[in-house]
Amino acid sequence: MADPSSYDDTLFSRRLTPHRSLDARGFRRLLIAVGLCGLVSSLPFVALGAWPVAGFMGLDVVLVYFAFKANFRAARAYEDIEVTPLELRLAKVSARGARREWRFSPSFARLERQELEDYGLTRLDIVARERRVEVAACLGAAAKLSFADELASALATARRGPRFS
Repeated sequence: MADPSSYDDTLFSRRLTPHRSLDARGFRRLLIAVGLCGLVSSLPFVALGAWPVAGFMGLDVVLVYFAFKANFRAARAYEDIEVTPLELRLAKVSARGARREWRFSPSFARLERQELEDYGLTRLDIVARERRVEVAACLGAAAKLSFADELASALATARRGPRFS
């Protein structure tokens, strides 16, 4: 008799998050540098009596701040992918916290890849019957290819079923 817990063994589990090269400390440094550049470049205009230029330089700093804050907010989104012998679970969580989940049978789920010769793997979809869901959209081409290979291997293992040894 098979061990029932072997059906729940996780074969593959991954959390995908968007890459951000600038952390909070680097952001502070960048904002200080932009602010200092704006201050230094607006001083001659203030000395000549064209003081409104200083306000526009300050506006640049504020716009850079809000652009990076929106970028950091968007980085809170993630995808969770888990493969067990009985199901493939995909959960996408938006930056606002809205969660969508899909469940597929590994027997019917397949990966469809869209590749361009110059760019590599550009799109990866999980397809099962009439459902199609894009996965790993936040990854670059090389990372997406590596992820696709690992996920395809896990799906192949799940299709073989649990081991009874």
